Amino acid sequence: MTLDRFYPIFDDVDWLHRMLPLGVKLVQLRIKDQPGQIVADQVAQARDLCREHGTTLIVNDYWQAAIDTGCDWVHLGQEDLDDADIAAIRRAGIKLGISTHDRGELDRALALEPDYVALGPVYPTKLKQMKWHRQGLEKVSEWKGLIGDLPLVAIGGMSVERAAGAFEAGADIVSVVTDITWNDDPENRVRDWLKATR
Repeated sequence: MTLDRFYPIFDDVDWLHRMLPLGVKLVQLRIKDQPGQIVADQVAQARDLCREHGTTLIVNDYWQAAIDTGCDWVHLGQEDLDDADIAAIRRAGIKLGISTHDRGELDRALALEPDYVALGPVYPTKLKQMKWHRQGLEKVSEWKGLIGDLPLVAIGGMSVERAAGAFEAGADIVSVVTDITWNDDPENRVRDWLKATR
């Protein structure tokens, strides 16, 4: 199955109610600092919404909730890998995306045979303070050369205007957060993204 080239990330299922009807076909639910029951409820709601709209749902971090609710994809950061039961994820038939920032992390990710690799931040990001500075488009090209046919996700500081450069550098998918969620008109911004990536 080929993943869509446009990969927005949202922190609440409410966003999915707004954005999936516009034609979003790949989405990540990245919930932070919520009790387990709220996470489980949100993941189950997101699963149902995505099935209804023919959208691929990727659950960030909460791999057990993804298994429990029968989701198809999980995304794990490097810290998440320390605690995740990769064997259980794979036994459940769940596909796996992994964040990377440097060669050591890429080697660790590739050893787990992920279904995609994410590289970031390609540009400076407003979302969180990171110890990694801008990776740049050169790193996107380098990563693509290293991972071959495996899908490469470019994330961090991405905007509609920067998407073409990321694709030219070798990214297969561009992931975006604040360019949509901090926009004055998020729905219109998603429409712009869909035009730029289809």
